[in-house]
Amino acid sequence: MFCLGEMPEPLARLGAMADNRTMKAIHPLRPWFMWATGAAFFYFAFFQRTAPSVMVPELMRDFSVTAAALGNLSAFYFWSYTAVQLPTGVLADRWGPRRLLTASALFAGAGGLLFATADGLAMTSLGRLMVGAAAGFAFVCTLKISTDWFPPHRMGLLSGLLMMAGMLGGVSGQAPLAAAIAGYGWRASMSVIALAVLGVAVAAWLIVRDKPPAAEGTAAAARPHESVLAGLRRCLGRSQTWYVAGFGFFLLPPMFAFGALWGVPYLTQVHGFSRPEAAFAASLILLGWGICAPVVGWLSDRWRRRKAPMVVAASLNCLCMTSLIYGPAWSPAMVYAILFANGMATAGMVGLFVAVREHNAARDAGAAMAFANMAVIGCGAFFQPLTGWLLDQGWTGEMAGGVRVYTRAAYDGAFWVVAASPAVATVMALLVKETHAKPQVD
Repeated sequence: MFCLGEMPEPLARLGAMADNRTMKAIHPLRPWFMWATGAAFFYFAFFQRTAPSVMVPELMRDFSVTAAALGNLSAFYFWSYTAVQLPTGVLADRWGPRRLLTASALFAGAGGLLFATADGLAMTSLGRLMVGAAAGFAFVCTLKISTDWFPPHRMGLLSGLLMMAGMLGGVSGQAPLAAAIAGYGWRASMSVIALAVLGVAVAAWLIVRDKPPAAEGTAAAARPHESVLAGLRRCLGRSQTWYVAGFGFFLLPPMFAFGALWGVPYLTQVHGFSRPEAAFAASLILLGWGICAPVVGWLSDRWRRRKAPMVVAASLNCLCMTSLIYGPAWSPAMVYAILFANGMATAGMVGLFVAVREHNAARDAGAAMAFANMAVIGCGAFFQPLTGWLLDQGWTGEMAGGVRVYTRAAYDGAFWVVAASPAVATVMALLVKETHAKPQVD
């Protein structure tokens, strides 16, 4: 005899055998293909973040906008990306990444086409808004795949590799995109990218699965008994979540405000770079970041340290940007070296997402990582238009080809936020408790 709800031993053995057969049916490379699909979408997301930096003259001319207005146009991506982060984390925990990645990639492709073909600022802004909202699902859903399909000791490496994929997208959105725009125009170039991401949507539906078969039953049984927002409330109730998120918010103005928007016009107007040279220089931030992120992630796993990379990332960011902006008249080679060093230092942000995961329970992983990512992207939404507004305050009225030209003094008066914010990030990093690569919450 057996009690209601229990399974007779023979049936239990058959169920276990069925689970084993299902697991064996999954090719060992399948998790990597799923991860790669999410990483491809994140590549597109980062491409879109940096793309406006090489279109500044075209966008200002075609839509007759000021620096502040252009900053807002670019920041629409960041605002909508930020707005969806908390829902993304909750939905990733509750529904899984397959449907979210597929639907968001379709929406991103549609928004990209609208951005590329719109003939007015309002519709172009709407397209940018759509792309940002859709791209906001890429990072957290891919981290969710990493959490569910890979062992915990690989999280640092996988986070680093994912950031490397973003780097490749960001670099592609600068010097290569600048060359494409020179040959085909910005509208045609951005239309091709939008069509490519529609292909990612198809791949996500065909390849990605939500959880390993052995975990699906347990997860499905647990979901109905818990409020959708319960995980979010738990992670927001932990002070370490806020310290880690604050670190991310203040760390990245050098990447988002300088590298992704204002760095190219700064280097052309102040340092005399050509646009391809300036785009290459700005892309060195991403290049250094992407090359070093997997290495830092691997070392973080191996040495079981999350805090140290964060402290190094913030302090060196501050040093590099202060030297670049307020130092002597650097040679082009030194400008390249400083920006590459800044990117290498930024690779320490790998510890951010692993630390916020380890300071929260596994069931809250999606919500915790989404909140941290919301703070990271909120940095771009806040600092891009702020920097543009500060530039307009220092504008002397000079125009060239229908585009505003800013002096060295105007850039110095605007870029202090880019140099100072990593100092605040350093303080946040020092407040984070070391996890030694172990979960701190059951």
